[in-house]
Amino acid sequence: MTVIAMTRELGTRGNEVAAGVADRLGLSIVHDEIVEHDIAERAGMTESTVHRFLEGEASLLERWKLDRRRMSRCTAQEILELAAKGNVLIRGWGATYLLRTLPQVLCVRICAPMHFRENVLMERRGLKEAAVARREIERSDAAHNGTMQRLFGIGGEDPSLCAIVLNTARVPVAECIEHIVRLTQCPAFEETEHSRRTLVDELMLARVHHAMEQRFGPESHQFGFEAHVSGGKVTLTGATTDEKLIVDAVRLLQGVEGVTSVESKINHVAFVPHAN
Repeated sequence: MTVIAMTRELGTRGNEVAAGVADRLGLSIVHDEIVEHDIAERAGMTESTVHRFLEGEASLLERWKLDRRRMSRCTAQEILELAAKGNVLIRGWGATYLLRTLPQVLCVRICAPMHFRENVLMERRGLKEAAVARREIERSDAAHNGTMQRLFGIGGEDPSLCAIVLNTARVPVAECIEHIVRLTQCPAFEETEHSRRTLVDELMLARVHHAMEQRFGPESHQFGFEAHVSGGKVTLTGATTDEKLIVDAVRLLQGVEGVTSVESKINHVAFVPHAN
């Protein structure tokens, strides 16, 4: 199954490249509305709040109230869910960063110099002044970079995350499409049993974290134990003074989609009150 993660900047004609690649390979392109709906549903937020946050339009109060940790986890889980389905091209959403360790995922960056992007945006939107186009591009870039920094602690786009970087000012859209299609046929990006298992395990771990937060609240990561996933099996490690918490966690995770078994290696530490 083919999975492409693509990052593109406003005015680079990246949408045309994505559409051409998807058409050639029979891939689904992830649309913003679908991702925002699913993230909002998982995070327990409204779609409008998620949209404004991702577009850098959230108010100071909204940013202060928003649970960024949950937002980050829900975004990562959504990207992994999409990748696991396969035959998909995921644009943006930090996908090149989130899927960077999976060898079967082809990570692509589409870029172009500012003057080219200005001309593209002026033609596309009927703008008369390059300065107006530049302000819109700079606003878009700042919003995207700010969102990636807030969600994942990364600033800007790191080209080293990608297998290929294409400059549409130098490489025509049709040739960009050809380069990407040829790379998907390279053995280096073929899905193997090992790479598929790695992707599924990462997805299972994301589902486990989501289930824990849904059941025990956003502070569940502070319980003193961790979850590890291998081949669908969840292993819990760490220590806690709450024996009931261990039982509840095991029962909860046994019901998570895709989990085959749960083993607890959590040490139950007896609570000894300090003498006065």
